[in-house]
Amino acid sequence: MADTPRRYRWLLHVDLDQFQVSVERLRSPELVDVAVIVGGNGVPTEARKVVTCASYEARDVGVRAGMPLRAAHRKLPDAVYLPLDIPAYDVASGEVMSVLRSFGHPVEVWGWDEAYVGVEPILAGGAADVTEAEIDDTRVRQIAQEIRAAVLSANGLACSIGISDNKQRAKMATGFAKKSADDKVFLLDSRNWLELMGDRPCRDLWSVGPKTAAKLAAQGVDTVHQLIATSREDLIGIFGPHQGNWLYVLCRGGGDATITEEPWLARSHSKSRTFPVDLVDQEEMRAAAKVLAREVLDQVLTEERVVFRVAVTLRTSTFFTRTKSRKLAGPTTVYDDIEPVVVALLDDFERDRPVRLLGVRLDLVTDESDEAEDES
Repeated sequence: MADTPRRYRWLLHVDLDQFQVSVERLRSPELVDVAVIVGGNGVPTEARKVVTCASYEARDVGVRAGMPLRAAHRKLPDAVYLPLDIPAYDVASGEVMSVLRSFGHPVEVWGWDEAYVGVEPILAGGAADVTEAEIDDTRVRQIAQEIRAAVLSANGLACSIGISDNKQRAKMATGFAKKSADDKVFLLDSRNWLELMGDRPCRDLWSVGPKTAAKLAAQGVDTVHQLIATSREDLIGIFGPHQGNWLYVLCRGGGDATITEEPWLARSHSKSRTFPVDLVDQEEMRAAAKVLAREVLDQVLTEERVVFRVAVTLRTSTFFTRTKSRKLAGPTTVYDDIEPVVVALLDDFERDRPVRLLGVRLDLVTDESDEAEDES
């Protein structure tokens, strides 16, 4: 069960940059500086599939998350298209969140690629917790930089961090951080709120969608300054009490200053290896897969966990990527039970091109173990 929410003086919004693409580049470094688009099964001509993540190179020519893959392919036919590898992203995200938790501050996870970190608890009376030294602007920025450095060092992933006194404003601060050429950290609070946000369109307020913005525009309210000048009664009359009150608070920089810590347990561990020379020999592939299986199992054993399913990922020289998985006969921590399944999965792939990457994933028993069908 989640802990009771607690308010904090500082909320840090940690946002991993082009997350899925960055994970794929860690697995295949030759994709660095190449336009990469992740989505669907990695087949850009497939109908009804959308872009999940696009590299900055692809974004520069107009490819965006949520765009149909076919439309992305028309804009950028020469990009590398890769399928979603949800378990791999689960593992990478979990490792990042472990780094965030290692700083000793509470962490509220909002997805694969973002989380909030609470710094300096606020007591019921509104004062900062006297058990902690007061954390000023300089120190909170330093904490943010320490987090960025730790995530990059431990996980190889870059992130931007927005700092404020509530989640909504911290999320908006991250937008400024991403545009920062240097430190990728930005502090947005009451001291610079109007200066930076006052003349911006209402759509730039986090959680204000196109329909809300259009309804405001119909009332002659286009900017944050104009929204602030609109009375609470008028906003309630237009949007109802819930949304009207929320807009009244939001445009003034208000929001949720609480953090709710969720218990976290890794659902799987995985390792992959990109080879300096593509593999063509089956025995070499088997040997490499066995080594990966042993390395992942060693990690599982240190956590005293149990494996119930095995998966193997293969990426060819043309970046064609597929994953196959199979449940074990029963939960186990014995390598001799796992190794034959890894080899059998590897042998089950049809290969007509050299292999540049192999990955092995071990899914772990939890109270809510995934009982989905095996991948193919």
